[in-house]
Amino acid sequence: MRKKYLEIGRITKLQGLKGDVRVQYYCDEPEMLCEYGTLYLGKEHTPVEPQRARYLKADVAVLKIKGVDTPEDAEKLIGKMLYFDRETVELPEDTWFIQDIIGLDVYDADTGRCYGKVDDIYQNGTADVYSIKTPSGGQLMFPAIPEVLLDTDIDGGKLTIRPLEGLFDPEVIADDKD
Repeated sequence: MRKKYLEIGRITKLQGLKGDVRVQYYCDEPEMLCEYGTLYLGKEHTPVEPQRARYLKADVAVLKIKGVDTPEDAEKLIGKMLYFDRETVELPEDTWFIQDIIGLDVYDADTGRCYGKVDDIYQNGTADVYSIKTPSGGQLMFPAIPEVLLDTDIDGGKLTIRPLEGLFDPEVIADDKD
């Protein structure tokens, strides 16, 4: 089942004297923190209104939240996760949230073999790289390119791939046959 609220960032510390906070963001750019109108704070999913966000460094933004106007107010938020409601976002066709892909079973299109579950996705090049945790605890990785990743079935809980020749370490594959 798809989660209603998805993580968009974590509040890490104070920034200045006017209640601004630093957020380690998990979206493409810090401005996205303000695009949804309402964010949801912590496990309780308390609605908050972001007023402005700006890039600070790497994956860190400075965020102003309406009603958080002092360092004391902001300090209470440190360590809390920020979420957005998935229903406020319309994704293009054949695009998914990373949080929906992690945990999916990965199957071979030709043999039906289950390689394991997606445990991470790396976004550091022209194509995302998916990491699979095998049943024996090994790790396999594959590029999310059309030649390899054939089908993504979020509701069915699986990915279907066709590994390129030599893509997977034969020792890791062999460990899971025993």
